[in-house]
Amino acid sequence: MKVVLFCGGYGLRMRNGTSDDVPKPMAMVGPRPLIWHVMRYYAYHGHTEFILCLGYGAHHIKDFFLNYEETTSNDFVLRDGRTELLSTDIASWTITFVQTGIESPIGERLRRVRHHLDGDEMFLANYADVLTDAPLPEMIDRFAARDAGASMLVVPPQSSFHCVDLGDDGLVGGITAVSELPLWENGGYFVLRQEVFDHIPENGDLVADGCAELAKRGRLVAYQHRGFWKPTDTVKERAALDDAYTRGDRPWALWERDGALAGAAGGARRPGAGA
Repeated sequence: MKVVLFCGGYGLRMRNGTSDDVPKPMAMVGPRPLIWHVMRYYAYHGHTEFILCLGYGAHHIKDFFLNYEETTSNDFVLRDGRTELLSTDIASWTITFVQTGIESPIGERLRRVRHHLDGDEMFLANYADVLTDAPLPEMIDRFAARDAGASMLVVPPQSSFHCVDLGDDGLVGGITAVSELPLWENGGYFVLRQEVFDHIPENGDLVADGCAELAKRGRLVAYQHRGFWKPTDTVKERAALDDAYTRGDRPWALWERDGALAGAAGGARRPGAGA
């Protein structure tokens, strides 16, 4: 299935300064940017056709792939001055780069790459800035079996704050962690059918317009995930993921697991073995 990645936003909360024009998906986690980790997740599950919805800072993303250094994340042999790779990351990937506008909402970005989907009944979409270990094959299979227009990954609230039950007399009746409330957040991993385009107006939004209208019609389903899921909306969150990578704590990096686990993930192919 094709994978549409939205990677053209400003990412203002990730900026290091006014002169920093690097888009959020290019923020580094270990030796590679966020977008690479997201793409490796999909490639691990056998989905290697990517459509990048570019916008702000597009040249950073283009330059990264046009000048891609396989030796950064792959073992190799240097023989007679020539590099012989023992494995590869992106050799079998197909990546389509599409400028979808600097100010375009996500729904409009999706509209502008529709012709690159070749009319495929189903496709995948992602914000390109969230890492997870969610079981993608199961997400897809459940959605494929349903008569629905879209599916979104949902996760428990990530806030560390507490909600206060306050009475009219000003007395607190109870305190509950936000994460313990019966609420779910949009996790940013979508499985979509062409039907979603019927509900996204010009300059519309994927969630507020497309998914909201499908929900009203009873045609939006959710996949609940309580496993690993981490956003990178702020510099602090990105730094936490980078620290975790350095410690070797990388639950999202399914491609680093052994062959037995790869087989358990729905017959997924590991990079270097056709992924």
